[in-house]
Amino acid sequence: MTAPKKILIVDDDIDLLEQASMLLKSEGYDVVTAGGQEEAEEAILSVIPDLCVVDLMMENMDSGFILCHTVKKLYPETPVILLTAVRSSTGLDFTSRSPEAGSWVEADAFLDKPIRPEQLKAEVKRLLAARGEDH
Repeated sequence: MTAPKKILIVDDDIDLLEQASMLLKSEGYDVVTAGGQEEAEEAILSVIPDLCVVDLMMENMDSGFILCHTVKKLYPETPVILLTAVRSSTGLDFTSRSPEAGSWVEADAFLDKPIRPEQLKAEVKRLLAARGEDH
């Protein structure tokens, strides 16, 4: 039997952090949470996550992009899901895969807040399956 996949969830919204953590734990994942960028940077070094779910805007407007870049630099194969309310409130779309956008937006998926539980579960499963992994 293989060990459950480790998922790091990072968000400064404690309610979202707890809900997402409970949801993914109920699916059999080993979940580690961090309440912000600094805490997440420490966790990334000790946890070695199989997948990360990261809020885009926390202490800084670009905290999620910075964390995504850090994860991809340390663990290039680790999928990162960015959570954002920016798209719904501003209309900005980070999913453009132009060469310029791809060079600085390294997330594997974007989910709009408020996130739907089924959507989060499906995206986690899809990204881990793309790596040839699941639980």
